[in-house]
Amino acid sequence: MEIFNITGIIPIILFASFLFTGLAGGRLKPMVSGITGTLSIFIVTAVSYYTAYKYFFEFGKAGNEYIKIIPFNLMWLQFNDTLFINMGILLDPISVMMLIVISTVSLMVHLYSLGYMKGETGFARFYSFLSLFTFSMISLVISTNLFQTYIFWELVGISSYLLIGYYYSKPSAVAASKKAFIVTRFADLGFLIGILILSYITKTFEYTTLTDPNGSAINQGSSVLFLGLSAMNVTLILIFIGCAGKSAMFPLHIWLPDAMEGPTPVSALIHAATMVVAGVYLIARLFPLYIFSGADALNVIAFIGTFTSLFAALIATTQMDIKRILAFSTISQIGFMIMSLGVSGYGDTNGLGFTASMFHLFTHAMFKALLFLCAGAVIHAIHLNNLNEMGGLRKYLPVTHITFLIACLAISGIPPFSGFFSKDEILTAAFAKNKLIFTTALITAGITAFYMFRLYFGIFWNKEVKYDKTPHEAPKTMTTALIILAVGSAITGFIPFGNFVSSNGVPLESHIHFEIAIPAVITALVGIFVAYIFYKKENNLPVRVSSAVGGLYGIIYRKFFIDEIYIFITKGLIFRFISGPVVWFDRHIVDGTMNGIAFITNLVSEKIKYFQSGQVQQYAYVMLSGIIIIVITVIYILSNL
Repeated sequence: MEIFNITGIIPIILFASFLFTGLAGGRLKPMVSGITGTLSIFIVTAVSYYTAYKYFFEFGKAGNEYIKIIPFNLMWLQFNDTLFINMGILLDPISVMMLIVISTVSLMVHLYSLGYMKGETGFARFYSFLSLFTFSMISLVISTNLFQTYIFWELVGISSYLLIGYYYSKPSAVAASKKAFIVTRFADLGFLIGILILSYITKTFEYTTLTDPNGSAINQGSSVLFLGLSAMNVTLILIFIGCAGKSAMFPLHIWLPDAMEGPTPVSALIHAATMVVAGVYLIARLFPLYIFSGADALNVIAFIGTFTSLFAALIATTQMDIKRILAFSTISQIGFMIMSLGVSGYGDTNGLGFTASMFHLFTHAMFKALLFLCAGAVIHAIHLNNLNEMGGLRKYLPVTHITFLIACLAISGIPPFSGFFSKDEILTAAFAKNKLIFTTALITAGITAFYMFRLYFGIFWNKEVKYDKTPHEAPKTMTTALIILAVGSAITGFIPFGNFVSSNGVPLESHIHFEIAIPAVITALVGIFVAYIFYKKENNLPVRVSSAVGGLYGIIYRKFFIDEIYIFITKGLIFRFISGPVVWFDRHIVDGTMNGIAFITNLVSEKIKYFQSGQVQQYAYVMLSGIIIIVITVIYILSNL
């Protein structure tokens, strides 16, 4: 529809902002780049909200069902009559919802960074990278086909690499950016292979064809290919590997905690609200394929999501760096979303898991971005990251204190804050599908409340700390972003989300499930109470408990030694027994052979170059010698005939 053509200016504005701040920003006053980037994302946010209003309330429905609208779609590459790659814009409930999420959080991060990054070297470069990331992420979610998604998927990876390594003079930041890039590249190899197999099976990249429940693509690839799995299931699991890498699911989660080396606003934008949910979004985008290809792929998704959520939550209870605690919290919450998709059905009555996952993605974007930005305000005030060195900050940072508390209540699932509503639906979907998954998720919810209030009490209460300089509240640009996100964290749960986003496009009515909600809230309150006892005031209970559990605490604190296992596998096994011999073969056999040929060639040239000396006497001598040799040879041959 022509009304949605205005959506096309979103990526144009963002890319123009990237080019301007990147190429010209260094020649202008630093704040000009920040204001330019912020105004650009403000316009993008306004257009995104306008698009959402027009889609959800005027033009997005056909009867009782939300439809897919493609304002434009241009052919880019054509392989044959049926297989081609387009570049276009696809608007449907989940892509429009993601426009709201990405633009809102990005706007808050841009506004917040005007204060947080003030005075930093490379201020224009920072805003240029923010624009590039937002451009890439928005282009990813509005893509019309799987290959277009893959292009921007990789561009998001590049943007993340640049932002994590923003402090490129800091070795740990460089190492973290490389780690994120390399780990996600391995995952994306699976994604790419999955895309190629899927295009071979279905003869298309287009989402409208791939996800049509009545289309031919749904029924393709049913023959058994590997270990009893159909070709389609193998393909979808390969695609999920890419999703697991981007969304930091076990065992590909190791890059996310290290990515906290980037500036705190980067953590809020990339690793809390947008980039890490790209995997969740892609599974939701291809959900009809996952549903109608059988239960195998969805079972893998459900159990990996469940395990990851519990695994990361346990680690978060022991960490001391406040940003890393939030990083593991992010991994855990993304696990909830992945799990919810895995236990979901399709349709009006059993598609609650799909809606719950998207709802939690929406609410999580608000309160997790808020948590990271509050953490940034704390770091900005005292220049410390270690929880052990903090305490009593509620007196100095009143706005940060209240907004952080709201975010903690939201993520803990305490009513009436937003996380309560979305988490209730996830737990309800899990209960209907698998009691083991539900029980694990319920326990994880309690652990979440515990470690979040451990963080809250540790920062704002606990012991009174004498800081080198008296802490002060963040600048207005920062606190404004905190207040707006706090309001979002408090009220977005009241949105009737199922009326807008569902697995089949038909509005899904949902309500509070008290038989699930009451135990969940009690579990969260128990977690908060335990954190209150342990961390409200300084005492030796944490030390006594950690000593009592002994080695278990050490294992969890060391993150179950997953990083060490990776180092052992890569350096101890792959580099030593595979890469080492390959390097030796390359250096001594391949290079040695080439070097030998070069040596012999040089030696021969050195010996024969004197034949071209230019001396007539030498030429006559050589000619005469040749004639004599030829004559002697002929006489010898003739004498033996």
